[in-house]
Amino acid sequence: MLAPWTDKFFKIPDSDLAIYKRVLPAESPLLDALELINWTALDAQVRSFYCEKYGQPAIPPLIMLKLEFLSFFYRLSDAKVIQRCQTDLLFRWFLQVPICAPLPNSSSLTRFRGRLGAEGFKKVFDQLISSAREQDLLKDRLRLKDASHVLANVAIPTTLSLLAQLRNRMLDIVRQLDQQSAIGFEIKAEQVRLETAQAEVEVKLQSRLELVIDILKWLQDQPPEPPSPTRDSLWKKLAAIRQLAEKIVRDCQQPGQGNRTLSVVDPDARRGMHGSFYEGYMVDVMMDADSQLITEVEVIPANGAEANDTIHLVEMEQQTHGNQIAQISLDGAGFNGPMLRTLEDPAGLAVDVISPPTTREETAGFAASKFQLNEDKTRVTCPGGQVSGKAWFKKEKPHSRFFNFGKTRCLACPLLSQCHPRMKETSRWGRQVNKNEFEHEYERARQKSTTAEYERVRREHPAIERKINEIVRHHGGRRARYWGLSKVRIQQIMTCFVINVKRILKLLKGEVEVCVLTMQ
Repeated sequence: MLAPWTDKFFKIPDSDLAIYKRVLPAESPLLDALELINWTALDAQVRSFYCEKYGQPAIPPLIMLKLEFLSFFYRLSDAKVIQRCQTDLLFRWFLQVPICAPLPNSSSLTRFRGRLGAEGFKKVFDQLISSAREQDLLKDRLRLKDASHVLANVAIPTTLSLLAQLRNRMLDIVRQLDQQSAIGFEIKAEQVRLETAQAEVEVKLQSRLELVIDILKWLQDQPPEPPSPTRDSLWKKLAAIRQLAEKIVRDCQQPGQGNRTLSVVDPDARRGMHGSFYEGYMVDVMMDADSQLITEVEVIPANGAEANDTIHLVEMEQQTHGNQIAQISLDGAGFNGPMLRTLEDPAGLAVDVISPPTTREETAGFAASKFQLNEDKTRVTCPGGQVSGKAWFKKEKPHSRFFNFGKTRCLACPLLSQCHPRMKETSRWGRQVNKNEFEHEYERARQKSTTAEYERVRREHPAIERKINEIVRHHGGRRARYWGLSKVRIQQIMTCFVINVKRILKLLKGEVEVCVLTMQ
């Protein structure tokens, strides 16, 4: 509850003001942040997550937000930031509390993050960007986007250990519902362990998986709704562990499907590739090239589609702030047909994409563009006037269609040496042609890469790589602080919030300038 008297309780008396005036340093980033950042607007965003009439009186939400800010600014844990505020008068002045005022317990920060969630912290981040727009710090000329990996804060277990961890968590729920059934499952688990002690790994895995399936069936037989309101929290845990168990069992039964759950502790972490394989998440960042302020940030699983998330970032910014981005520069992940079509659609997002094209395999003979699709797009006609067989598809290339020409027709064609010079009489087929659904978008991107405008934008792109370096190295963004996608998202949003505050202070104090380049 937002009780008015709590604000009066934290009001600084004149005696404390005199002490602060004598001991505070003449210059400090915290003093600049207190003066130049619009904390009132941020306070309004945070207060919307509190009840005004019911519940226990809450510590002023702005104090909690500032504690989170200090935690990420100085890379302190919840306990450490509270300890520092107990003794550091500069921290207390930044919080705008009396010298002897009691501070919240470190566990209050956990509850504060749970109250706001990723949605609340994103609103705070967006409010900071809106304030920067009001001060004319942001431009819409060019956005730079890049992503980097975030390591999950867990030890990735083997499949046997994963099943054991899952079994123990499931039994914790069973024990609260039916003690006798839990004892029965524990006896069966010990029996399985003894019987397979000397068995092969595959046998151990199968026996433990069968036990997990038995426990899962018992949990699935429970009623969907709790028998009384007092058991709501237990039923939420039941639904969560049942969903997790179903996913892990499905992963074990269908090992080739991908998107495997790697940990019971952090069930959202996935295995992905960023230079080498890793387990965790990916932080995706979009930055204004002129002010070097981060305008959007998102966290996706390590195996997430970075190209799809680019569309999401652009949509979020334009919907939140009502602006129109002119250009966006990406690395090689931006050479993606569906993404290029969506972003560059004049009737849609209408954003000009600058991305380095991938190396195109040189085709011996006529290029695929020389083969014309028929009206129903099921066949192609070659330069010699011959018609191919019906289109066929590859599972790993869903946007491509493949067309084969008969061997006999190709051997008899007078253009064979120009069309398929490598063909032999022993070949099974004649010429094969690959037509991509997004061929037009790819060709436009390749032509764009030969222009002076492309070279100019690419010279600006390294700025986002330096910004990513600041996130992952200087503010601890490389490793997840918390477990779960939502909580890791909170971490990365607050990290980018802190970095933006630092940049805004430099811009407002004139230490750096907003560099605006004119588009040619």
